[in-house]
Amino acid sequence: MQFLFPGILWGLLAVSIPLIVHLFNFRKTRKIFFSNVSFLKTVETQTSSFRKLKHLLILAARMLFITCLVLAFAQPFIHNPSINAAQNKGINSMYLDNSLSMQNTTQNKRFLDLAVIKIDELLSVFKTSSNIQLITNDFTGDEQFTVNASKIKDRLTTLDFATTPRSYEQIYKRQKSLAQKHSHNEGNNFFWFSDFQKSTGGDLKNIQFDSLNRIFVVPVQGNASKNVFVDSVWLASPMIREMQNNILQVKVFNSGDKAVEKLPLKLFIDDTQSSTSSVNIPANSSATASFNFTVRDKGYRKGKITFDDQPIVFDNEYYFVLNASPSLNILHLFQQKSPADYIGKMYHNDSLFNYKTFSITNVDPGQFQNADLILLEGINSLEGSIKAGIEKFIAEGGSVFISPSETPDVANLNVFLSQYGIQNFTFNKNVVTPQGFVDIAEPDKSSPFYSDVFERSNSNGVINLPKAFPEVSWSGIGQKLLNFKNGQPFLSQTSIGNGYVYLMASPLTGTYGNFAEHAFFVPTMFKIAAMSSKSERIAYNFSEKDISFFMPNAPKNANYKLKSGDFEIIPIQRLNGKVLYLELPNSAELSDNQVLKSGYFDLQINGKTEKIIALNHDNEESKMDTYSPEELKNIFAGQKNVTVYDNLLDGDFIDTFRENTAGKSLWKYFLIAALAFLLTEILLIRFFKG
Repeated sequence: MQFLFPGILWGLLAVSIPLIVHLFNFRKTRKIFFSNVSFLKTVETQTSSFRKLKHLLILAARMLFITCLVLAFAQPFIHNPSINAAQNKGINSMYLDNSLSMQNTTQNKRFLDLAVIKIDELLSVFKTSSNIQLITNDFTGDEQFTVNASKIKDRLTTLDFATTPRSYEQIYKRQKSLAQKHSHNEGNNFFWFSDFQKSTGGDLKNIQFDSLNRIFVVPVQGNASKNVFVDSVWLASPMIREMQNNILQVKVFNSGDKAVEKLPLKLFIDDTQSSTSSVNIPANSSATASFNFTVRDKGYRKGKITFDDQPIVFDNEYYFVLNASPSLNILHLFQQKSPADYIGKMYHNDSLFNYKTFSITNVDPGQFQNADLILLEGINSLEGSIKAGIEKFIAEGGSVFISPSETPDVANLNVFLSQYGIQNFTFNKNVVTPQGFVDIAEPDKSSPFYSDVFERSNSNGVINLPKAFPEVSWSGIGQKLLNFKNGQPFLSQTSIGNGYVYLMASPLTGTYGNFAEHAFFVPTMFKIAAMSSKSERIAYNFSEKDISFFMPNAPKNANYKLKSGDFEIIPIQRLNGKVLYLELPNSAELSDNQVLKSGYFDLQINGKTEKIIALNHDNEESKMDTYSPEELKNIFAGQKNVTVYDNLLDGDFIDTFRENTAGKSLWKYFLIAALAFLLTEILLIRFFKG
């Protein structure tokens, strides 16, 4: 038999206390004999012997009570001979999952807090050891060293949640690598305290464990998990304008096994509540809420969706940024300009557009790089530096609208358009007469282009439709936005990278139809301009490796930084053409006391804010489906060196581990024996008369 705390055995000296009390706790009596009391003498002798026996039994009970109590506190155990001594030579590496999902609760306590309590108890097993290691999702430099139990306990008191989840394969590789760093290739104990979340933990079957080390899997779980989170947010229109009604769509997901009814959602714009909505979300499913809102001013507006969902609260807020009424640079180039100047009237008097117009023979191609949309009106042909500039503009994500002249150079335009998948560009040589006009069919309102342009019409559709002369025709890839009723395309949209090429079948003059004077013209041209805007995503998440922004005027050697309050970093960055790429750091790459939190970040250069972006936690962390202890046991069934315990709250994990590693613990038996001897003493005093 061995003792975990042998120093407590000095307490056995207390056994002498009842012995000393017994030896000195008696009175000397004087004996007086009477001639007629011989019978009383016999009774007195018998009573004295009986009392002496009783005192000896009480003394023995007291001494055994103290002995068993001291031995219980010394925590005796019987060493397990089957344990290889080499197994105790390595390090004891403890992984504590401090991911955000560990905010979940059971018995009104957070998973993280329960795991910390158990690790604190486990440290008592290694109280005299100095080869203990604590690993978290932070992967900090402090985790690379082995320390004693007291330092691990100190660190547990300051531990917080990490924004970066880790797969269990990453955890094992890190534990193994750190063990090898300390020259321990075998005999290591690796502990995993985690809720074993499926969405972020990876495939456990792919982990190749080394048979020379032992892995102890301790699930921290409770009742059925539930959590509601925002899956995505998007605008019904590609751009928003101040003082106009706008619609925001919010997809909310319920990862629990029970439906959520009438969950209230709130929309905040610049810290002011702008709208509310509510949704019913089936179990393990999603629902979409709509918000109507307006913004008062142009520029970046900070938006936020909030709701109340306990106990996991890290994803109860979703941040996004809206750029209200961004200025769009419209460059209008013409060879044959319509006398009525329909395009100029469309864009010139609207403050949303920065409109410039030039003859195609009198324009500097250097202006193309600052444009969002180039409108080519009445084009005969594209040649030289103009053609090269247009091709470069399209390659960099710009959008181009083309309407032909009355006599286009078919061969020249065929060469230009064919590189964008537009084939068989053909000229209609028929004489242009009103009799040759063809009705344009009603557009498909369910298409992304027109879905938010026209109001819902009645079953009879649009009665007044424009007409035009089909001067040119073509085929190939792309979407037909407007068709003639004979099926030929009137206006097509071809996606090229981040931009579009729009091609129209007729010139924008009254001689070739009334489209430019029809009600279809304004919303169509407005949507073309809106979709040419380099609109950025309204939100990003921390798990993305790279995030990108369109920066047409970015200096080549600039150093951008992200700033949010006192938090400030300079991320890894590169500029590719007009697109700036930023690599978000993970928590391990940050300096001490720096934490990436959801919220708004200013993208700054030389102290000037160029953009505002919103960063949120990854949705994968919000999915609460976890591996059960039974699933873990089945996964690791073929791994003899992997021990999977039941739920951390079921049974005494620490005692089970101690028995499996150090030997059979006996302190409970000695405690029971101590109580039994105490009870014996009480019974002797109360019922053993004499």
